[in-house]
Amino acid sequence: MNAVNDVAEKVSTWARMCPWTSMVGLARTVLAAGTLLTLLATDQRVLLSPLADGTVPPVCTGAARAGLWCLVPDDQRWLAVFVSVAVLVVVIAGWRPRFTGLPHWWVVWSFTTAVTLQDGGDQVAAVITLLLLPVTLTDPRRWHWSRGPALAESALPGWPWLVARMARVLLLVQVAAIYLHSAIAKLGVAEWADGTALWYWLRNPQFGAAGWLSPLTDRLIMAPAAVTLLTWGAIALEFLLGAALFMRPFPRRVLLVAGLGLHASIMATMGLVSFFCSMAAALILYLTPVGQELDESWPARLVTWLRAQHSSAIGEKSRNLLPETTG
Repeated sequence: MNAVNDVAEKVSTWARMCPWTSMVGLARTVLAAGTLLTLLATDQRVLLSPLADGTVPPVCTGAARAGLWCLVPDDQRWLAVFVSVAVLVVVIAGWRPRFTGLPHWWVVWSFTTAVTLQDGGDQVAAVITLLLLPVTLTDPRRWHWSRGPALAESALPGWPWLVARMARVLLLVQVAAIYLHSAIAKLGVAEWADGTALWYWLRNPQFGAAGWLSPLTDRLIMAPAAVTLLTWGAIALEFLLGAALFMRPFPRRVLLVAGLGLHASIMATMGLVSFFCSMAAALILYLTPVGQELDESWPARLVTWLRAQHSSAIGEKSRNLLPETTG
């Protein structure tokens, strides 16, 4: 009977965790920033490069006809960029998640159905924004940077609360599946299985390491032990990230840092900024506890530190200007 009561208490505690937090807001901002950077940094003609068979995108058939890029006139594709940027800026600012969640998903989905040059990060962004819809559409906050509402001890969660909580569960399962699928798929590729895949990737003229970083990466991958460790280490980390769904909070926090480091290294070597943003947002939603809020004191601590550095610099400059005295 005690075991049943313990399970019931844990379920009750789980259900009462607030699904609308500033941590979710941070993930939405990072997610939108990835798509925004792609749109601002890439020429429209490059985004809509002709396909291999000569077809000029967007291909407006089936569901894709409801996409933003298919709704604007052919000679005014800039309107799609303008609308996308406007929506993404509002999402990044965090205003009214209830009103911006659906437009955010529509903009990202339209991008993936229309644009030729995209990577896995753009597809991940489309999936995450879709799974976040039950969370954003039920979000009562004015800004997604605000702390979520708390339930009174005697109050029961309403249906919006429970719908948003279940959506968070689906999102956790989805992110876990992404990492497990990626790790398992790599084992079926000979170069990943024998530990040499990163040698080929980092020396690839199109996707390899950036010029400023290539001297370091070249030295690493020329050492058989190093390239094997890096290749198998990436697979092992992806397996651990997939299994984090069943881990306690402390190892999940460690894996959050490790996962962000993994994707930051991919961004630094291969220049996949939007991919980093999508996966960073996914990791934030996946590995931070539901109900956790951002530390609201860090902006104040940052300002205090900057002031201290400024005062220290002024003091040092003043001492250097003082005339030297001789005894």
